[in-house]
Amino acid sequence: QVQLLESGGGLVQAGNSLRLSCAASGRTFSILSMGWFRQAPGKEREFVAAINWTRDSTYYADSVKGRFTISRDNAKNTMYLQMNILKPEDTASYYCAASILALSGLSPFRAHYAYWGQGTQVTVSS
Repeated sequence: QVQLLESGGGLVQAGNSLRLSCAASGRTFSILSMGWFRQAPGKEREFVAAINWTRDSTYYADSVKGRFTISRDNAKNTMYLQMNILKPEDTASYYCAASILALSGLSPFRAHYAYWGQGTQVTVSS
């Protein structure tokens, strides 16, 4: 099993920045990739970004490309999401997820991620 714990959410004004963290514990050696998803009230959970756990590859949703940066620190078993130029439409609960599947590339699909954190709330005021 892998346990994931997000932190770093909060209330910010539009145009400002936040950095989310996701600490992994347990059988972290089984992780092959990790991702961030978000869910706004009344909407489906959507893909934000993903990162390969051992190679330098990343993948972003078009809505955050150029504003958000995903990164990792393998020594700390921690993934980050640096969010810049935040917009009110970025308001959501943000979830980190871990995949143990050996895929040909990074996945935006929830079904490919076996482990999920509890989420952290990000609220962007206009």
